[in-house]
Amino acid sequence: MFVAKTFSGLNQNALRYLLPKWMNAQSGVVLRLGAGTLLFLLYQLLTPRKFPYPKLKDTLLLIFTGLLLVFGYMWTLLEGLTYTTPISSSIFISLQPVFVFIICLIIKTEKATVKKIVGMLIGFGGALLCILTQHGSEIASDPLKGNLLCLSGAVLYAAYLVIEKKFIPRYGSAMVSFLTFGGGTLGAIALVCFTGWNAPVLHSHLFGVPMLVLLFILIFPSFISYLLQDFSLNLLSATVVALYSDLILIVSAIASYILGQDHFSWWQIFAILLMLLSVYMVETSERAPVSGVPQLKSGK
Repeated sequence: MFVAKTFSGLNQNALRYLLPKWMNAQSGVVLRLGAGTLLFLLYQLLTPRKFPYPKLKDTLLLIFTGLLLVFGYMWTLLEGLTYTTPISSSIFISLQPVFVFIICLIIKTEKATVKKIVGMLIGFGGALLCILTQHGSEIASDPLKGNLLCLSGAVLYAAYLVIEKKFIPRYGSAMVSFLTFGGGTLGAIALVCFTGWNAPVLHSHLFGVPMLVLLFILIFPSFISYLLQDFSLNLLSATVVALYSDLILIVSAIASYILGQDHFSWWQIFAILLMLLSVYMVETSERAPVSGVPQLKSGK
């Protein structure tokens, strides 16, 4: 999970480097989802099949999930990064565990506690602080628009995680990711047909910086990171895995200051601390045993 979320954190900075000069958001989504679909298909074909093929109903549902949620998440992320900074986008990504809890609360698979509710309010306070205190600059042309897009993307991805968690035990992560990424690719291609294709990065030198950055995005955050996360779910509890989302924010913040993709701001640092506290409160509350309920000990 440390490696997976490190890639995800650097993904924010890599995308910001390419957007919008070397590709627009719509073309970037096509490239990322298309590469992920092909790599997950290749992985599915090269590994022994341990799961049955999905039923037609589930296949269509997973494709529709990709079309609506995976495509929606990646487009709002890339479009948002066009207008805001990697740190700001990472702040909203850190809210994903909170949004997952809210969705589970709605579908009645989780129970609310005072600590969780307070943690969520702190997280939303941090997000609101980021939205209200960030102003336009040469590195963030329209931060309000970009931040709201990233916020909506975090909600969409949280919904995707809830659905993915349901189907992975049935059909395996490779098949589920292949179908959802494939559905997302269809949505991305449809959007490009209306907005037009714009990806000068594909005409750059193979070993030039723009092309190397693109290859990093297509291979590591778009495939390996998702694959490592699925592997980790077999070795760690979902709560521990979710805690690593904080690493995205930390890695992206460090890289942004080093690369000059963001300016230091005490308000931003305060917002980051609020986000980390929010996720910590929600996740530690999730780990706490419920009074009167016997706890099972895990072991080999």
